[in-house]
Amino acid sequence: MSGNAVRREAIWNVEAYVPPAVSFNGAEAPGEIFGQNVFSKAVMQKRLPKSVYKSVTATIEHGATLDPAVADAVASAMKDWALEKGATHYAHVFYPLTGLTAEKHDSFFEPVGDGTSLAEFAGKTLVQGEPDASSFPNGGLRNTFEARGYTGWDVTSPAYILENPNGNTLCIPTVFVSMTGEALDHKTPLLRSQQAMGEHAARILALFGHEDQKVVAFCGPEQEYFLVDRHFFLSRPDLLNAGRTLFGTKPPKGQEFDDHYFGAIPDRVLGFMMDTERELFKLGIPAKTRHNEVAPGQFEIAPMFERGNLAADHQQLLMTTFKTVAKKHGMECLFHEKPFAGVNGSGKHVNFSLGNAELGSLLVPGDTPHDNAQFLVFCAAVIRAVHTYAGLLRASVASATNDHRLGANEAPPAIISIFLGDQLADVFEQIAKGAASSSKGKGVMHIGVDTLPVLPTDPGDRNRTSPFAFTGNRFEFRAPGSMQTVAGPMTTINTIMADSLDYAATELEAAIAAGTEFDTAVQNLLTEIITDHGDVVFNGDGYSAEWPIEAEQRGLANLRTTLDALPELITDSAMELFEKYGVFNHREMHSRYEIGLEQYALTIGVEARLALEIGTTAILPAAVKHQTEIALNIGALKAAGVEADTAPLDEVTAPITALRAGLATLRAAVKADVGHSALAEAEHARDALLPAMTEVRAAADALEELVADELWPLPTYQEMLFIL
Repeated sequence: MSGNAVRREAIWNVEAYVPPAVSFNGAEAPGEIFGQNVFSKAVMQKRLPKSVYKSVTATIEHGATLDPAVADAVASAMKDWALEKGATHYAHVFYPLTGLTAEKHDSFFEPVGDGTSLAEFAGKTLVQGEPDASSFPNGGLRNTFEARGYTGWDVTSPAYILENPNGNTLCIPTVFVSMTGEALDHKTPLLRSQQAMGEHAARILALFGHEDQKVVAFCGPEQEYFLVDRHFFLSRPDLLNAGRTLFGTKPPKGQEFDDHYFGAIPDRVLGFMMDTERELFKLGIPAKTRHNEVAPGQFEIAPMFERGNLAADHQQLLMTTFKTVAKKHGMECLFHEKPFAGVNGSGKHVNFSLGNAELGSLLVPGDTPHDNAQFLVFCAAVIRAVHTYAGLLRASVASATNDHRLGANEAPPAIISIFLGDQLADVFEQIAKGAASSSKGKGVMHIGVDTLPVLPTDPGDRNRTSPFAFTGNRFEFRAPGSMQTVAGPMTTINTIMADSLDYAATELEAAIAAGTEFDTAVQNLLTEIITDHGDVVFNGDGYSAEWPIEAEQRGLANLRTTLDALPELITDSAMELFEKYGVFNHREMHSRYEIGLEQYALTIGVEARLALEIGTTAILPAAVKHQTEIALNIGALKAAGVEADTAPLDEVTAPITALRAGLATLRAAVKADVGHSALAEAEHARDALLPAMTEVRAAADALEELVADELWPLPTYQEMLFIL
């Protein structure tokens, strides 16, 4: 079958596809099903003895040490609830350093002597599991032949039932550690960092008269993604194996008109969204917002704020759910940061705040920020943290896939800066000069249409080019990629905030002990921080050509690629920081660096081999066949005595020659012996594989615009992005 025939059949199948009808109705109304598959506090209160319930909630709400004596009672209640929900197996779900979710299923049922079986689930089984850890990335923390790893129940993240047409499973969120207690996952350091941040935030609050407050980090991650029909997806080996297209020329119409952005959601996509939301609601995931994004075929979902640990777990579960439900609707959900060249890529904006149920968010400025000293101290701590540890923030989002997105005019630049908005920037400017006496207030927006209401205006606009922007009651870290877990960035944010809050609390405590009045001590602290760290505040256009020059003058690093950013993880200051607050020891830090290098090299290595295979076996033969047909046509015309134009032959011959040369270069780079160190392989991927792939793609994309449509073997951008 010719390339065109394969593509035409895929298009026909897309057009003929009838998606399943989806709706919320009756007992399945969102309010009725929300959290129905979650072993929530409400479920525990009904099923657990009062003393056990109080013990568990004390751990969840106040960070009390988990009493091992309660485990048997919780396990028994959890088992009975799961069996009533149709579960036959349980799984300790953990988050290894692949960035994906891992689980091992075990049956509740065990045979007994009379030939029957009995459902059992003991407290020790709930608390600890032992999956094989030998094949997960570890960055040198363990030898490959050593298989023992442990999962430990995270009581702060509720268990849930994962439904599947082939059976339901009780899923128990856990940490994943080695025999020595070193973290082999993303959850363990996140929990450690939250504890450290909360401890020092409580010190600040105590100085403001709020004693014994448990502060937690909150996270509201926005998720961007693409949808393509699976007939196209399965016809593209690059999408199938690498998650992005390694070839493809821009369609005649892309996103230039911005007509897709916030446009009417296509019926098929809306059905998918409603189906995913139904599953998310069952799992207690508070999906709130859905809309079309800028690029054709691109969409976004945004949940409500949750505790950082729970938000990270829910994000992993959300991505799994999206992948599963998309297949049900005949589509593939793409989380790659840049699946299509020439149109916007996808991010995962991490909205960060901190607070608790009693005090609310500690990053809410109120109507008069200059009067709100407590808010200003926490905001100043953010400024100091981001300025001092900008390199770590950049490293927390570093990957081969995110390198395609960061710095483009669709995502924040690789230069880490903070946007405060006019109001807050003005307040801190006043503080730097001595004291803040006023704030720019809210105004009204006069639209000029009598029938429209007068609308209030915010005192500051939003800056979509800023990597770390204040958005009214939180900071939005816009650099994370759509495919990565939010646990990594949240761990970094929590840790650098722990350091800044520790610094602020220590300075204030020392000043008060020396006899300085509290208000004066606060003023002195704020003035010092904004004076020493104000260079990180930038309210301008992060896409402008002038900003990198200005940023360099300010001393702000521009870590453009993953290999520029990863060394930030193993600087002396970084390792001292994470060890001081008990988040990572030095071995764990080095492991993250090694894994980052390894994942970078592996990602690009797979892409290089794919580009070589597709270029050699699909694109080059199609181009040569087209060239041959032109040559035969010219020969036939000349034989008939007709003057033939050879320009079309010359036009296609040049990129074919370039493609052959590019493939030869890429083949040599793929086969090159570069040693066995992770750094050598990563540098080879950057310096040899990526340039060779770029050379091959340039020739192939030129050929796509020349080769007869009936011969072209791959679904095109125009087909994949617009036929859905």
